[in-house]
Amino acid sequence: MKLKKSALKPSPLHRPLPADKLRWQCDPKLLKVESSEQLKPSRDIVGQERALRSLRVGLEMKHFGYNIFVTGLSGTGRTTTIKRMLQAFERTKVELSDFCYVFNFKNPDMPIALTFPAGQGKMFKEDVETFVTELLRNIPALFESQRYQNARKSLMEHFGDRQKSVLAEFEKKVTERGFNVVQVQVGNAVRPDIVPVIDKKPVSIEQVELLVQKGGFPKEEYETLKSNYATLEKQMMTIFRELRNIEKKIQDSLSELDTKMVMPILDEGIDHLKTKFTSEKTGRYLLDVREFIVRNLDQFKKTQDKQTGPTAEIAEELLRSVEVNLFVDNSDTKTIPIVIETNPKYKNIFGTVERQLEQGGVWKTDFTQIKAGSLIRANGGYLVLNALDAIVEPWLWQDLKRTLRTGKVEIHTYEPLFGFAPSGMKPEPIELDVKVIMIGDAEIYRMLYFRDDDFKKIFKIRADFDSEMVKDRDAIEQYLGFIKMTCDDEHLLPFDASAMAQIIEFGVRLSGRQKKISTRFNVITDVILESNYWAQQEKSQIVSFKHVEGAIRERTYRVRLAEDKIQEMIIDGSIMIDTTGAVVGQVNGLSVYDLGEHAFGKPSRITAKTSLGRSGIINIDREAELSGPTHNKGVAIISGFFHGRFAQHKPLVMNASITFEQSYGGVDGDSASSTEIYAILSSLAEIPLRQDIAVTGSVNQKGEIQSIGGVNLKIEGFYDVCMARGLTGSQGVMIPLHNVGDLMLREDVIDAVKNRKFHIYVVETVDEGLEILTGKKAGTQRGDGTFEAETVNNLVDQKLREFNIRWQAFEGKRT
Repeated sequence: MKLKKSALKPSPLHRPLPADKLRWQCDPKLLKVESSEQLKPSRDIVGQERALRSLRVGLEMKHFGYNIFVTGLSGTGRTTTIKRMLQAFERTKVELSDFCYVFNFKNPDMPIALTFPAGQGKMFKEDVETFVTELLRNIPALFESQRYQNARKSLMEHFGDRQKSVLAEFEKKVTERGFNVVQVQVGNAVRPDIVPVIDKKPVSIEQVELLVQKGGFPKEEYETLKSNYATLEKQMMTIFRELRNIEKKIQDSLSELDTKMVMPILDEGIDHLKTKFTSEKTGRYLLDVREFIVRNLDQFKKTQDKQTGPTAEIAEELLRSVEVNLFVDNSDTKTIPIVIETNPKYKNIFGTVERQLEQGGVWKTDFTQIKAGSLIRANGGYLVLNALDAIVEPWLWQDLKRTLRTGKVEIHTYEPLFGFAPSGMKPEPIELDVKVIMIGDAEIYRMLYFRDDDFKKIFKIRADFDSEMVKDRDAIEQYLGFIKMTCDDEHLLPFDASAMAQIIEFGVRLSGRQKKISTRFNVITDVILESNYWAQQEKSQIVSFKHVEGAIRERTYRVRLAEDKIQEMIIDGSIMIDTTGAVVGQVNGLSVYDLGEHAFGKPSRITAKTSLGRSGIINIDREAELSGPTHNKGVAIISGFFHGRFAQHKPLVMNASITFEQSYGGVDGDSASSTEIYAILSSLAEIPLRQDIAVTGSVNQKGEIQSIGGVNLKIEGFYDVCMARGLTGSQGVMIPLHNVGDLMLREDVIDAVKNRKFHIYVVETVDEGLEILTGKKAGTQRGDGTFEAETVNNLVDQKLREFNIRWQAFEGKRT
């Protein structure tokens, strides 16, 4: 059945939109200024009230876990806002601390952390250095003093007399019994021995034994001599033990003398330090220093020159052991610390234990090589870092979580390339009180929130920066203040009213809605700077409308190579797109190509073929694994639409294959679902669809057209193709009614619409779109499931009924 060629009276919805609906325009007169020179610069945070309130709460809350995660698009002012808000806190006076690491005399691999009020750490380091310097000067001088030498001499003489007395008494006994004490060489050593005296000559006991054997010495006297020898030898061993005890007493007495003489000097310095630095932990450390110096007093006696004191090596070793590593010095910090870490590597955040390569290729380190990171430098204040950098840096995120949970930061050597820890040093953890502000995007935030249980406990505040704000008078005034601020900061030419109006319109288009305006001020700043450049190229004294328009055009031109290549392929026919005539089962859909730095729209041919069968809607792109999940959902909705409209009183017996022709990449999104419905309906009804109208719009199962994204790019993409081939006056684009408020089309498109060379149609339902594309009535459904005669829906219904009958007949023959 063919439809009669009866004229269809267009309803108001079938009429194209007037030009004044296609773009919101900013009248320069409404700005009430002639140029930016008449404005006052504004440094207020624009359009981010929600984020500001979140930041304020997060910055002021001092409880556990109230760290801040900032989300939003790049260019919405996240970092700038944080810096400005922190400036208010910068003037806040807080009680800061200095942190020092000192040698642990009991566990050398575990340096001790000492904490002092700000400024005292530096004083402690200097006082300890002075204390050690004085010891290096005073103790050697004491050991060289006449008083010390006399006391030492007296002590040595006392014990020397005792040793001589013991030896003299023993030698007397030896002589009385006919023996003598001699020194005997044993290898390289010499030891004392007792030998008998025969004929006034010392003779060894072995020689006496030989004389006895030869009859030269009486045996009875030999036995007596031998007995006396054994007795004297035992007495000699006892004497030697006594001499060794005397020697030990000499060393102990000398040590006591050294300690007694040095303690007044040592205690004076230690007591001075303990009085000045009163913490219990510091006091314990100073006592350890005292014990260490007492144990090493002999080092002060090892001199190369009596006039210079200890050798440089000994002095350096002593200083190294008692040195203070002041690794956080807040003596000059008067306000709350704010650290913005631009390079959040592991070492930069947590600090490290540096190492030195000595001769022989041996790595060496000690507590003086402990270096502080941003976390400790920001202690008592705020640390700002990039979330992505923190996550991709190996081990940083795990250790940052642990630090924020425990309130303690651990410093250790970090060498991930080695695969092992090159140092066993474990410095004592530092108590931490810092608020971390991480800047990232919504995707990172969601990933951490849902996949990391600790994240929601330690980052309780989310400050979400919006990419747009309501376009009202206040917003426009803020835009004007921003333009003036940029001109002043960058020393730009003044902008006239037309130029500022064009920038405001660009902000509205960037937001994608007429009632909104963009807060992506990095992009707005770029347009302002580039507009100034083009004005300077023309040697103009002021930036006007044409310079802003030219800057926007040039920005697009620089990145539209891919768009131009696709446009060339469409014009030369490599990509097949019809812009005139009518074809059954074929319609021009509209796609957006998003390349990151540039997005653009272009038409895509969508075709449908229908036949007898039970497969339903066949998504060719899905079969080729080129269809994304959203497009698959759109195709499933199309199936629901056909079942709801045409299968309430009969089974739906149909094969309908649909595809994006010449699409070799992925296809996603549901904005072509209404287009695919039109193609299937056209194939079933065998009614051609206009090729001079491109279509966009998603659809629900009830046949209602829903809004889509990128409407401006899609319209302009089809317009560019039609313009290149020559406008016929009938061409246009059909969009959802709900997208009218999103229109911010280019001026050349609006001019074509004004001149009736191009048209923008809006629809709310599939039937309205069907009537525009076919020029025929869609047809309403009756109570019995049939449709009005001589309508498109009626033809579709009849074809589906025919398919049903033929299928039943086919099934009957098979059985």
